Amino acid sequence: MSRKFPAGVATGTIGYRQFSNMQKRIDLPFRAVNVIGSSNVNATLETAAMLNSPVIIQFSNAGAAYNAGKGLSNDGQKAAILGGIAGAKHIHTLAEAYGATVILHTDHCAKKLLPWIDGLMEANEEFYKQTGKSLYSSHMLDLSEESLEENMDISCQYFERMAKLGMTLEIELGVTGGEEDGVDNTGVGSSKLYTQPEEVAYAYERLKAISPNFTVAAAFGNVHGVYKPGNVKLTPKILDNSQKFVQEKFGTAEKPINFVFHGGSGSSLEEIREAIDYGVIKMNIDTDLQFAYTEGIRDYMSEKAEYLKAQIGNPEGDDKPNKKFYDPRVWVRKGEETFSKRLVQAFEDLNNINTL
Repeated sequence: MSRKFPAGVATGTIGYRQFSNMQKRIDLPFRAVNVIGSSNVNATLETAAMLNSPVIIQFSNAGAAYNAGKGLSNDGQKAAILGGIAGAKHIHTLAEAYGATVILHTDHCAKKLLPWIDGLMEANEEFYKQTGKSLYSSHMLDLSEESLEENMDISCQYFERMAKLGMTLEIELGVTGGEEDGVDNTGVGSSKLYTQPEEVAYAYERLKAISPNFTVAAAFGNVHGVYKPGNVKLTPKILDNSQKFVQEKFGTAEKPINFVFHGGSGSSLEEIREAIDYGVIKMNIDTDLQFAYTEGIRDYMSEKAEYLKAQIGNPEGDDKPNKKFYDPRVWVRKGEETFSKRLVQAFEDLNNINTL
C-alpha cells in the first residue's frame, strides 16, 4: 500500500507540521481521540490502520493518571507523569506494528497541572537524547483562565523548550464551556466562550517568533460534553474573522492559523464543516467515544446476564461452565468493537479515509 507518511509516531517538523499542511490543503482535519489505557489505545490504532488515515491519540491529565492505575498516588502529579510516559511508550511500541500513523498529544493542562507537563518534558528530552525524537509529538497548555498576557508568557516559556525538540504546542484562547475530566467551566460568563480576533493575533505574533509549529484552540461557543440540539450556540464565523484579521495585520498567506475544535461531540455536520472551512485542522472526540465503549459492554452484559451470575450453571444446564462468557477479554473486546465503530463514523463524517 502506498503511503505518504510511514507508520509509527510522527514527531518533529517532519511530523505534525507536514501533516498540518496536508490537512489544510485537502480540508480534512485530524481526529483527536482521548484515551485512558491500552484497551482504547489499541482500538484506536486498529481503526486508524484499517482506515489508512492518520490519527491523534491524546491523554488528558486524568486519563494519564488513570493509565498509571488508581492505586498509585498522584501527589506531585506522579501518577499522571508515569501514566503519560507508559502510555506513550506503549503507543511507540505498537503503532508501527498495527500500521497506524499517530500524532501523540496531551490534552488540556491548566496552570495548576503544569508539573505534569514538566515531568513529561523531562521524559521528552531524555527520549530525544536516546532516539533523536521526542516521546510526544505535542502538548497542549490551557491557560485560558489566566490573563492573555500570562497565558502567552507561560506558553512561550514552554514553547521555547519544546521547539528545540521539534515539538508542536497547542494553546487555548477563550474557554471551552461544559465539564470534562474535573475541569468545570459550566459557570463561565458567555463573553469568555467567544475568542476575539485581536487575541488570536497577539498569540500568533508571540508564538510565530519561536516556531511555526503551533495550533490554537479558539473558543466559538463550543462546550465539552454533549447536549440537546439548540442548547449550544456555536459561531464558527469567529474563526474566519480571526483568520482574516491575522492575514491583514501580518500580511500572511490565506488561513495562517491552524485552529483546533474542542467540544465537538454532538455537533452537527454543517457546523463541523463550516469550522473546517475556516482552518480547523484538529477536532477532538471523547464524550461520544466514552458512550460507544460503554454500549458494547452494556449490551453484552444484558444479553448474557444469565451466564454471568455464577461460574457454573446457565440456561443450557446447571453444570455448564460460564468462563467463556465472563472472561474479561470477551466483554472488554465488545467495548472496543463499538468504540471502533463510532470512531469509523467520526472519520467518515470528515471524509478522512485513505488519506495516508
